[in-house]
Amino acid sequence: MDLRKKLQISEDSISSIQNFLMDENNPLTNDLFKIIEKYGGVKEINAKAEEAMKLDTIMAKLEKKKPAYVDDLNWLIEQRDNDAFVKVEDYKRKVLGDQYDNMTFNEDLAVTLELSACQYFPFLIPGAKEMIEKEELMPSRIIRVRMMKEQEADGDLLAMTAGMNIIGASYVETLDTKGTSPGPDGMPVNVHLGGPATITGYFGGVGQPNDYALKWVDEYLYYYTNFGVRQVLNINPGTVMLGYMMHKLGINNEFKISVFMGNDNPYSVLWTLMTAKLFSRADGTSPLIGFNLSNAVNNATIELSSLVRENFGFRDVVRLEHHIIETWKSIVRQPYDRTEELCEVAKTVPNISAKHEGGPVRIDEKRDYPSDILDYFKSKEQIAEEGIMDNLKQNYFDRLTSINDTAKALTKSGLSFIAATKLHK
Repeated sequence: MDLRKKLQISEDSISSIQNFLMDENNPLTNDLFKIIEKYGGVKEINAKAEEAMKLDTIMAKLEKKKPAYVDDLNWLIEQRDNDAFVKVEDYKRKVLGDQYDNMTFNEDLAVTLELSACQYFPFLIPGAKEMIEKEELMPSRIIRVRMMKEQEADGDLLAMTAGMNIIGASYVETLDTKGTSPGPDGMPVNVHLGGPATITGYFGGVGQPNDYALKWVDEYLYYYTNFGVRQVLNINPGTVMLGYMMHKLGINNEFKISVFMGNDNPYSVLWTLMTAKLFSRADGTSPLIGFNLSNAVNNATIELSSLVRENFGFRDVVRLEHHIIETWKSIVRQPYDRTEELCEVAKTVPNISAKHEGGPVRIDEKRDYPSDILDYFKSKEQIAEEGIMDNLKQNYFDRLTSINDTAKALTKSGLSFIAATKLHK
């Protein structure tokens, strides 16, 4: 018998999965349904979210919460509408000089410029001003790892949501039910962790034990319906599964799998995308729109992951997100810079993003306060007590430099990129 045929999945195996999901007494599905009904059902959830995403809705709420932020956002709208930001064509011409006229760029392989993280809204506007002055680029994707209740209270959540709408960038929030900190009820999420420092050096499962997977759904639907937060970070196989199920049921949720999930080989990617395929909608869509592989992966793994993605019909659905620069402290051995590898793999792998978590090595290593992944897990109060807010702002500016270093490297390699779509069109 052909060995390959032994891998064929039997009808009985598929039926057993289907029967389990269809069982009216299945507590795993029934508990999910209860939370969905709590928010009014699928149709009402989507309708509330669509209303909450509208810029006019966000600005009206912000006018009551933080009027000064409205002035900042109106300034940003004015700069956008007046074409104050450099256009992609002019940027490339500036990088290449006379060579530009002889270059061709394949937009089908354009790399998304991704920044992680912009934690505080007061960083966004000064960063935009600097990019205007330098004729440089704002990212088209921003990851945020800040406590949700904290930024809901101080207005940053609304302001950043509006800001992303204005500049044309997708964004991802990190829910408070992540396994590294107390959840919304103040109780520890994961008894196995002493804090963020115990998990930043290895990635094998942060942990959202027991009923925290369902609490994650509850928290997600709260921010989805009230603030229009569609994309969130996903760090646990259970919440990934629940994300697939919600989307299959009709909720228009989206998520990005975090580097903390530890997908570091093509077989782990196969496992993840196989489940995404099983729960995809009839139109082929999946809520998995960003897939951040481990820092350890090489180009061969990215290419094989892309092969799996292609065969499952997810080429344009699931973006492969690759760390190009990491924070200087608390996560990887330094120096860490994958720009050269990116310029090779981006020649053949579509729908990939270049993620920048730190400043360029030449800059970050010399900072009195270099970028540190552990700063993501600090409260605003703790940051104020330590007196490091200005340092974190500088770290953000350094990430913008990293973004532009990558854009220039891609340009010189004849490759294209996607910057903030409403600013640099």
